[in-house]
Amino acid sequence: MNQALAHIVDDDEAMRDALNWLLRSRQVPTATWPDAEAFLTAWEENFCGCLILDIRMPGMSGLELFDQLQAHGCSLPIIFLTGHGDVPQAVAALKKGAYDFIEKPFDDNNLVDRVIAALAQDAGRRDRQALDADIATRLAQLSPREREVMEYILAGKYNKVTADELHIAMRTVEVHRSRIFEKMGVRTAVDLARLLTGRSRD
Repeated sequence: MNQALAHIVDDDEAMRDALNWLLRSRQVPTATWPDAEAFLTAWEENFCGCLILDIRMPGMSGLELFDQLQAHGCSLPIIFLTGHGDVPQAVAALKKGAYDFIEKPFDDNNLVDRVIAALAQDAGRRDRQALDADIATRLAQLSPREREVMEYILAGKYNKVTADELHIAMRTVEVHRSRIFEKMGVRTAVDLARLLTGRSRD
């Protein structure tokens, strides 16, 4: 997996350097980009971390980059750096899914705290995706009959009720139940329910 980075996109070299130094002083790994086009060209779906994006830049603006990234399915948290006159645009971006905006001049510690929170949000999203993928792999191992029996388990049905309604022997239900637990990597029906209800709803 790629390293989680705070990607700084700003055409002002002095601002890029200052943000880079500030974040690294708090042990936040960074990457810097001189304009929106450079970041968009380099961006890949497996990028991790967050984006610190100047809202106004020559060429492609921060807002235009935001729209392009959304169109490409990018889910990195995006923090806009704004001047006073850009606040209405930044608020509109929040409604469209941006993570936050910070008005210049900003408090250094506040900015770093928000970046760290954005990194944590992205890490949580990636953890949920990994969990979902793992559960999907486990579910794919179940036979159609095991999936049927699993629904009865999750509904809290006794083995005898399951056997009667599926027209199979109770011993067969017990065998299916054991195999379901083994394939899903759980020990009890409660563990199974916790595993499946913990899946991402995003």
